[in-house]
Amino acid sequence: MTITSISEFFFWLGAASLFYTYIGYPLLIAAISTLKPRKVQRAKYEPLVTLIITAYNEERDLAAKLENTLALDYPRQLLEIIVASDCSTDRTDEIAREFGGRGVRLQRQPQRLGKTAAQNAAVEQSHGEVIVFSDATSLYARDALRAILPNFNDATVGCVGGRLIYVDPGSSEVARGAKSYWGYETFIKQHESRAGSLIGSSGCLYAVRRSAYVPLDHDACSDFLIATRIREQGLRTVFEPQAVCTEETNQRRSNELKMRVRVIAQTYTDLWRHRRMLNPLRSGLFGWQLLSHKVARYLVPLFLVMLLVSSALLAPGTIVYRVMFLVQAAMYAAAVIAWLLESVGVRTRLLALPQYFVLANLAAVMAAYQVLRGRNYARWEPIREAAPRKVA
Repeated sequence: MTITSISEFFFWLGAASLFYTYIGYPLLIAAISTLKPRKVQRAKYEPLVTLIITAYNEERDLAAKLENTLALDYPRQLLEIIVASDCSTDRTDEIAREFGGRGVRLQRQPQRLGKTAAQNAAVEQSHGEVIVFSDATSLYARDALRAILPNFNDATVGCVGGRLIYVDPGSSEVARGAKSYWGYETFIKQHESRAGSLIGSSGCLYAVRRSAYVPLDHDACSDFLIATRIREQGLRTVFEPQAVCTEETNQRRSNELKMRVRVIAQTYTDLWRHRRMLNPLRSGLFGWQLLSHKVARYLVPLFLVMLLVSSALLAPGTIVYRVMFLVQAAMYAAAVIAWLLESVGVRTRLLALPQYFVLANLAAVMAAYQVLRGRNYARWEPIREAAPRKVA
């Protein structure tokens, strides 16, 4: 084989892989959910609910979050609220205790083991038939519980994820990119749910049937892994778009990159530990979804390198490959320009998508490196802007 034929092979392999990952899989899962939807038997369901707010140094947001939780449209006698503090060193615990007279309970970890460990400990102390997990930075629509709970009338449902809507107070390129990315992810979630099951939920708002909850590894990405653990029990995770919560986006690319590296690194570990579920012969449609939505997505940097190198080698001889190389070079140049402009305080909407695309794939590479060198992400640090949050 010649260099040209080898380069052409890798170019079209990379192009086909990218097309399948970003367009082919979403279209296929949408077709499955349309042609053969798996409906949820929803009905009024009003159980005792435990809402767990996991927190580490959340003094900026916790009071607003608790006021928001106490204002939810749900019988107060049927709502248990626990703040799971992972050895916070600021006023988080003090704020939680101030709400003690209104029924809020503080569950402080004896030692700092991370978010998932704090969730596990709080579940052990809970009494609800349904456990709702939330972040301190997430504000719920007043009817969020009313929307999410009827799904548990269906005995096949073990977990229900709500719909996260990002709020962008600073109008930054990173925030615009994150909102666009999340809109795309929400489209996929809707169809995965209708086809059978989600492969993960947003950590801001998801509910689990107490009888189906199993303690998760301390370094797990809990909102991703929970769907796998639910599926292992023969149950499914569904999406409830009417259960809405809001959260502010990161305004700085460094914060967004740090967050994405942590989440992806944890997900790599979860996928490896539960790699048996990647086999469609064992787990059916769920295994195909994991391979397509997660594994293929995290292999995108490899596909991009294949495209760039092969098109560079082929560019001198064919105008088609030359154009493809220039398109790629322009995208990477746009991302670099966006970063440079942001560093001097200049923002431009036009460059938001290429910047976020490159950031997301850079995060996947960095996460792989961190996992290979043995970095553990069980503990987490909140990434917050300085301004305080207000109750919506």
